Amino acid sequence: MADKTPDSCRRIANIVLDERTVVRRSPDVEHERAVAIFDLLEENHFALKAAPERDGADGPYNLYLSIQDNRLILDVRDTGDGELCRVPLSLAPFRRIVKDYFTICESYYAAIKSAPPSQIEAIDMGRRSLHNEGSEQLREALADQIDIDFDTARRLFTLICVLHIKG
Repeated sequence: MADKTPDSCRRIANIVLDERTVVRRSPDVEHERAVAIFDLLEENHFALKAAPERDGADGPYNLYLSIQDNRLILDVRDTGDGELCRVPLSLAPFRRIVKDYFTICESYYAAIKSAPPSQIEAIDMGRRSLHNEGSEQLREALADQIDIDFDTARRLFTLICVLHIKG
């Protein structure tokens, strides 16, 4: 039987970050978080591969992101907040890339204050490359359970990085 769910349903309608562990964020990081959430809600592709047989299971979705016991928890719900599934994802494979990404972001934010444009551009290219690598790693880690496009993965990777900040 062919899937008749419209693509307009296969999306995140609302996203909530569990920020109980976040102590503080710089204005730059807060801006990145806000932009990632805005862009994600404006345009995304997100679909459960094995959605339960019930109304709302094909989307759109409310997504709650949290970090618990060194795992990213994607708590996927229907728009009425009925539970659909919880996807725990080990963060261990992401440690290096997140650490490297934070390091290069610090260099980037420092550079934009005083470095020449060519240096800022070089650092930004490295930053984007690491971000792309983390995004692809996230897509691959979720591939068995959730179908997301590259842009959605990029925005979710940004939010994962934000959740890592402990102050």
